[in-house]
Amino acid sequence: MHHYYIFHKPAGCITALRDASEPTILLYLDSLDMTKLRPVGRLDRDTEGLLILTDDGMYNQHMTHPDAGIEKEYFFWALGSFSEEKRKILLQGAKLAGKVPQAVPTPLQALPQQTLTARPAQVTVVQTAHLTDIHEFIKGKRREHILKNRPDTPVFSGYITVTEGRKHEVKRLLKSIGCCCVYLKRVRMGDVVLPDDLKAGEVREFVP
Repeated sequence: MHHYYIFHKPAGCITALRDASEPTILLYLDSLDMTKLRPVGRLDRDTEGLLILTDDGMYNQHMTHPDAGIEKEYFFWALGSFSEEKRKILLQGAKLAGKVPQAVPTPLQALPQQTLTARPAQVTVVQTAHLTDIHEFIKGKRREHILKNRPDTPVFSGYITVTEGRKHEVKRLLKSIGCCCVYLKRVRMGDVVLPDDLKAGEVREFVP
């Protein structure tokens, strides 16, 4: 019998079971037997929200494989402004800058750049404000610098849905339309939704 858990990952820890220098999600999972459970996908250190844990390898593969097209929905705050033109860019598939991987590492050379076309992403804008209005959302090392130097910068919040799962995909999508993500929280993965009453650091079992 397989087990499935919803974990509300806090910002400030990495999606790993062990790391020599960084705090990991294991800090919050003492109540679980993690000998077989594995994260379904990953969230960046500064990203919080829904992280599924399971010992079901087939379920894990289905939920994370790009060909499955599983929707991942995020709530975000971003510096900048949004427009219908930018919405169309994301719906048509934005261009993402990236580095070409090489078989043989070349530490003294910069990796060549390539342009990737992302799959269509849907955005619903919720609110517009100024940076000083959302100071509680900005965390980590960038907080003091951002708030001190750009307090009146326009910001907007919304929900973005992607189906691919590239590294830093949401942040790169927002960057491609001239915006900078300062807060990111995954709220849904497929039909699994982060419960409103599940606080950061808490975990709950569910049946898929």
